[in-house]
Parts: sequence; C-alpha cells; structure tokens
Amino acid sequence: MRNWISGRLDSFESLGDIETVVRGDNDLNPEAPYFHKGPFRPAAVLVPIVERSDGFTVLLTKRTDHLHDHAGQISFPGGRVDDTDRDAVHAALRETHEEVGIAPDKIEVVGRLDTYHTVTGYAVVPVVGFVTPEFTLDLDDFEVAEAFEVPLEFLIDRSNHQRHSGVFRGIKRHWYAMPYRDYYIWGATAGMLVDLSQRLQNRESASMGRSAS
Repeated sequence: MRNWISGRLDSFESLGDIETVVRGDNDLNPEAPYFHKGPFRPAAVLVPIVERSDGFTVLLTKRTDHLHDHAGQISFPGGRVDDTDRDAVHAALRETHEEVGIAPDKIEVVGRLDTYHTVTGYAVVPVVGFVTPEFTLDLDDFEVAEAFEVPLEFLIDRSNHQRHSGVFRGIKRHWYAMPYRDYYIWGATAGMLVDLSQRLQNRESASMGRSAS
C-alpha cells in the first residue's frame, strides 16, 4: 500500500520545486478577485502519513489563537521557506521538527502534491512523507495548540468533502471543508487533501484500512 500511495504522487524532479502552480484558494472562486497582488512567498508543509496497525492516518495540527496568520486553524506542519533552507523538502522537515518534534530521520519523503496558492500570499509545496509510528510529539507551545491524527480513509472519501461559503473582505467566497469530530478542517489544508484524494480515488476506500507494504 505504501508503494501504491507513493506511485500516485509527483516527484520533485518532474515538476520543479515551487514554480509549478495548479491549485489554490481561488479554485472554487474563479470569478472572485485575488486579494494578493504581489509575488507569492515560498512555503512548504509536510503531509505526514502515519502507518498504524489498523490503517493509515494523517497527522494534523491546530494552530494557537494568537498567531498572525491562520490563527486557530487546522493545518499541516510547515511554514515559510527560509534563505537557509536547501529546498522545500528541507523547509517542510525543519518546520515539522520545530513545530511537533518529529525528527527528519523519522520521515520518509516519497513525493509531493501540487503547489497551492493562498489568498494570504504563499506558494505552498505540500511534501508527502511516511512517518515512523514510534515517535513522541514535542509541540511548540507558541505555534501549536494541539496535534491529532485523522484516518486517511476519512480524508480521501469524497463524501466527506463539503463546500462551505462566507464573506471575506466583502466578497462571498467558497472553500472545501472536512469537519472531523470537533475539528474543522478547511481552506488550504482541505484543498491539499482534495488533491491527495483525487490522486487516490481509484483505490477502494476499504483498502486504506489495512496496510500491506
């Protein structure tokens, strides 16, 4: 199963690093203005897939309420690509280590999803990696309020992909949402998960339960 998932991802060599952009916050808002006017700032997140005994899960975080960007929202570990980062992979692994305490040697990077443009001005590269289950979380209390896992089967099930709407800067906008228990997964995080779902949708959802190699 791990090999099958990996085979549905893009390689970094085939798409480049950050320059290829296919998706973004305007996917469901083709007629709405794009609020960000300047160049997009490079960022990277890790889509951490954990292989548990009863199936695959995805590790997500809830951001603290006082942050300037995306306060209180559900997100992947990640952030801006710094000048000292070699590439998006290095940035995603560094940020993951800083935010939740998982060291790079516990993560097997296997590919990437489409770069995602946000209305807040970031070009985000979603780096997909399998995380060794034997890890201990060490959360950065300033940035991360909570970390939790969601079954991969739930996240890629299209029946759980909702379309919600609201008014942003006076303009009605639409976004993907995947409410799970008490967590409201939406926006860019949900959009990236829709990308992952579309890549895996040809596989019967039941097969996501038990892992096979």
